[in-house]
Amino acid sequence: MLKSDKILLRPLQLSDLDFLFEVENNTENWKYGAENKEYTKEEFTNYIANAKQDIATAGQFRFVIDFRNTPIGFIDLFDYTTDRAGVGVIIAKNYRRRGFAKEALKLLTIYSFETLNFKKLDCNIEKDNLASIKLFASCGFELEREKKDLHYFVKLA
Repeated sequence: MLKSDKILLRPLQLSDLDFLFEVENNTENWKYGAENKEYTKEEFTNYIANAKQDIATAGQFRFVIDFRNTPIGFIDLFDYTTDRAGVGVIIAKNYRRRGFAKEALKLLTIYSFETLNFKKLDCNIEKDNLASIKLFASCGFELEREKKDLHYFVKLA
């Protein structure tokens, strides 16, 4: 678990099932992820059961962004190699624009560089997703290149 004054980043728990179901099956969020399909609660129950695997084994890790014992979002490390990973973050609509994503990204960056010994974190952001561009830039990620409708940001250790 990683924590700051405001939030806690923790592994998925079975109690997160309904929140995970709601976020992942919300078609508005599909444009930000790789998977564009509805999942059943049974599939998510199995996912949660296996979500505690170490990042080196699973190749990814999802943290729940927890505010006052309430899941409000997720921040993921994915496409893991021994020295880098991709980062993705999503916050529930009623908790956006309150600094939670920035706090989570800062915690995850420190953990990635100091504990996991990554050399680089990166993310792809659609050009029209100005809130995400502002978030990642404010946390020290730099635009490395543009590709079609995407901005590719990196942060080096």
